[in-house]
Amino acid sequence: MVENKNKLAGQRVVIGLSGGVDSAVAALLLKQQGADVQALHMTNWDDDDGHCTAAQDLQDARRICEQIGVPLHHVNFAKEYRQNVFEHFLNEYRNGRTPNPDVLCNREIKFGEFRRYAKRLGAALLATGHYARVRIVDGRAQLLKAVDLAKDQSYFLHAVSEEALRETLFPLGELRKTEVRDIAREFCLHVSEKKDSTGICFIGERPFREFLGNFLPANPGPIRSVDGTTLGQHNGLMFYTIGQRQGLGVGGRRDAAEAPWFVAGKDLKTNALIVVQGEDELLYSDHLLAGPVHWIGEEPELLMRKGAMPCSAKVRYRQADQACLIRRAAGNNIEVMFEQRQRAVAPGQYAVFYSGERCLGGAPVERLMPSADALRAAV
Repeated sequence: MVENKNKLAGQRVVIGLSGGVDSAVAALLLKQQGADVQALHMTNWDDDDGHCTAAQDLQDARRICEQIGVPLHHVNFAKEYRQNVFEHFLNEYRNGRTPNPDVLCNREIKFGEFRRYAKRLGAALLATGHYARVRIVDGRAQLLKAVDLAKDQSYFLHAVSEEALRETLFPLGELRKTEVRDIAREFCLHVSEKKDSTGICFIGERPFREFLGNFLPANPGPIRSVDGTTLGQHNGLMFYTIGQRQGLGVGGRRDAAEAPWFVAGKDLKTNALIVVQGEDELLYSDHLLAGPVHWIGEEPELLMRKGAMPCSAKVRYRQADQACLIRRAAGNNIEVMFEQRQRAVAPGQYAVFYSGERCLGGAPVERLMPSADALRAAV
């Protein structure tokens, strides 16, 4: 099960230990390879309102460390999280966008604050329980997809610096989730059957609207069709995402087919939620502008030489790779021209770029653009 048993012998590796099965098994595998493993549990959200699992996660982390025989350190990054992740999250919703806080959490906290703290603990290397891989080529780090593509988390790691990735181990990158569970059971780790955390960590199991309403004032307004007809009233633009069907409260119209309604856009000037019925053209786009772009390492050579490059991209986590052409735009932005139209792309989501199994980097979506046909022909 463990290769190169002494590969890490004597090296201090500080691993982020969440209290879940993935980081527990990652810590166990590192210890089996001879590393001097030190576990660091981070508290990033400290509002104990009955929905946050932070207290239980800390207890689980303590028991894991007792079981595998490694010391545990505990640090509170709640202040840094609020300043560097949560405030951005709220500001994006204020501006009608759809943020992904996990991307910023990785860049600012797990590979920012955590990395700096780990170095104070004498870390030679960092480790986490992410499903991803790092490959070193000519002294530079490349981020690769995990072997288990169903669990691959490279999408969430695309904004991490190449320098940080060069110092990071992902012990689960070559394993499948079923294998991780089996290892946990084999070594009787008490978290072997613990449910995986899902969704946004600081929201927990509570309804999204309830949580967001505690921080941003609701601003109701009209729900309108593209022809300007008022169909109902929304509770606040922040509560809706592009492509959403549920919770609109819009019934059928006498002059329209019996088809469901979907959110197609937000008009911030009039505070109107724009909806369409059925699979309307407004739900689809094949051309967008994203930025500022973050490349893992240097900008791809083909993009520098030719100004345009074929690759693939994802605009949401579990999406299959989508073939596209990318080219530079002003202000460190990137134009993305997809071969196939994409449904319900929302500003604020991340477009993450791939070349095969390698993650090249990514950028937040700024806006959708007119059809890419003419631009694609001109490249």
